[in-house]
Amino acid sequence: MHGEDDSFERPLGFEEPPAHFESATQIARVLTEQWALRWMFCPACGARQFSRFPNNSPVADLRCGACREEFELKSTKSRFGRKVVDGAYGSMRERLASSNNPNFVLLRYENLESGASRNATDLMVIPKHFFTPGVIEARPPLSPSARRAGWVG
Repeated sequence: MHGEDDSFERPLGFEEPPAHFESATQIARVLTEQWALRWMFCPACGARQFSRFPNNSPVADLRCGACREEFELKSTKSRFGRKVVDGAYGSMRERLASSNNPNFVLLRYENLESGASRNATDLMVIPKHFFTPGVIEARPPLSPSARRAGWVG
């Protein structure tokens, strides 16, 4: 089906990353957030009104402008396993205890290399009520010689 906007023909494709990022992790974060903002609808209410939280917001990436549900986007090029590694353990525990704990969006992608066909391959939403303090595991603290010594993920 052809419409006015030919970009709708490739909803699984990613945009070109901003030139100022060199880290593969940063490029993946930017590409997947842009993809979610453009192509996702809110799993809670069906609206297409996502907005982005400021960078480095604790356990929050996207917010629905209609119902105000919050979402943490995790993305990877490999398959998600039994565990999803997230950020700081303390921040996650605080968010779970809050009245606005986030839902999780897991996005798998392929080929973020320059010049390749960049695609989202899998998308899964895990509702916030599945996250309780009992399912969150602390990783061992970083060693004393680490740049962020003592940090617990």
